[in-house]
Amino acid sequence: MSIRSRGAGSRRRRLTLSGVLAASLALLVAPLTATSATAADAADASAGEPTTLEVGELSPGQAFMGAGELAHGDTPQENERQFVPFAPTDGVQGIDVSHWQGSINWTSVRNSGIQFAWMKATEGTSYRDPSFNTNYPNAYYAGVIRGAYHFALPNSSSGATQANFFASNGGAWSADNLTLPGVLDIESNPYGAQCYGLSTTQMRNWIQDFYNTYKSRTGRDVVIYTSPSWWNTCTGSWSGMASQSPLWVAHWTTANSPTLPGGFSVHTVWQYTDSGSVSGISGAVDRDQFNGSRDRLLALANNTR
Repeated sequence: MSIRSRGAGSRRRRLTLSGVLAASLALLVAPLTATSATAADAADASAGEPTTLEVGELSPGQAFMGAGELAHGDTPQENERQFVPFAPTDGVQGIDVSHWQGSINWTSVRNSGIQFAWMKATEGTSYRDPSFNTNYPNAYYAGVIRGAYHFALPNSSSGATQANFFASNGGAWSADNLTLPGVLDIESNPYGAQCYGLSTTQMRNWIQDFYNTYKSRTGRDVVIYTSPSWWNTCTGSWSGMASQSPLWVAHWTTANSPTLPGGFSVHTVWQYTDSGSVSGISGAVDRDQFNGSRDRLLALANNTR
């Protein structure tokens, strides 16, 4: 199957630091090894994210937020996907990115009204996104409140193993006013069986294991990114994380509010479209809205919420 890509015409997709802050920033960004980037990664960055997927079409490491939902048909049909008509100043606006977005002008992104961004750092137990070490500090310097996310592969290793890999390769946290807690991207498996071959009990245990380890490493509650469909199917609408993790819900819709996964009564972030546009990024990009004021977003960043 040919994969249509998110290009420019597709429907889909400041700060001077003190020495102390610069040093803490350097500690957060792990060295990128040559094995992290592949020829396929380079092609991805020029092509943009796929608009349609079938299970197994991506190579390991190429997953992005929403990839599993596309592969398993857990999203609206393309003719139903429309950009939610938020103005850039309607609510606290953000984006999420990976190497698929290519080179990003973060100053333009911030000047367009984007206040926060999460970017892919790791996947599984060995992959590090080749754009992370550029995106992470450049967003910071532009004044974007930023954080990292980990694309989970629960069938490849334990939650603790992946949480440690994430925390050691970009997912750490520091109280510098511009760093958000890390995100566990847990969604349909773009490479195979939707629930990664795990039972609901096994999946709950895996997520709790990841949470406990990340909390121990960073002192922060990991944010959970998921879709209602995946969470309800693969965790059995588990309520166990609602009191522990802020929820980032993926629900691409023209409705005024998202549908929440079973077990959650409130969301912290809403990914409302996978086909947004932002100055400084070529092609489409995921758009997100924080459920609260900028003061509350800063409280989340600074662990004072």
